Amino acid sequence: MTPSSRRPATPVAVLLLAAASVASCTAPLRRSTPAGPPSPNVPTVPGAAAVVTHIDDGDTIDVRIDGSTERVRFIGIDTAETKKPNTPVQCYGPEASAFTAGLVAVGTQVRLVRDAEPRDPYGRLLAYVYRGTDGLFVNLELARLGYANVLSIEPNTAHAGEFATAVAAARQQRLGLWGACASFGAPASPAGRVTTSGG
Repeated sequence: MTPSSRRPATPVAVLLLAAASVASCTAPLRRSTPAGPPSPNVPTVPGAAAVVTHIDDGDTIDVRIDGSTERVRFIGIDTAETKKPNTPVQCYGPEASAFTAGLVAVGTQVRLVRDAEPRDPYGRLLAYVYRGTDGLFVNLELARLGYANVLSIEPNTAHAGEFATAVAAARQQRLGLWGACASFGAPASPAGRVTTSGG
């Protein structure tokens, strides 16, 4: 074979090398493109996981993350009050606090997913909270089982539809507070509870 007969193969080899080079350069860019809102069942959070250090009430916990303590307010839901200044304990507030403590007890590893706005006016970290062991979406579980009402505040509304659907279903089935309380935010006293009269 003469040198001139080998020359036509050179452009093909160059094209193949160029294609491989382009593919290797563009692949990382595709992988790093931001995805949509995180799936409730597959939380992906950059940075270190957090560990629960205290349960404040049904929708607020303290966590240890990156060597410091943060107070975390669950996004998208609202549980009845138990510790708000100048506010009486509300119907199903203690039950919501106890339920949250059961889901993410002190020492539980959690993953925190933020939305558009990272903190509320009180300086609390706003987050979707996922249990580290199984990815349970804690915010949604509280709504789904009747321990919380919807609290949708722009711009943190990535899961607003899911929360609204869960709360509507819980209300229809009279789960949790929806079967026990006269209304959301009613006092914890007997006057704020649903009673059934005997015959």
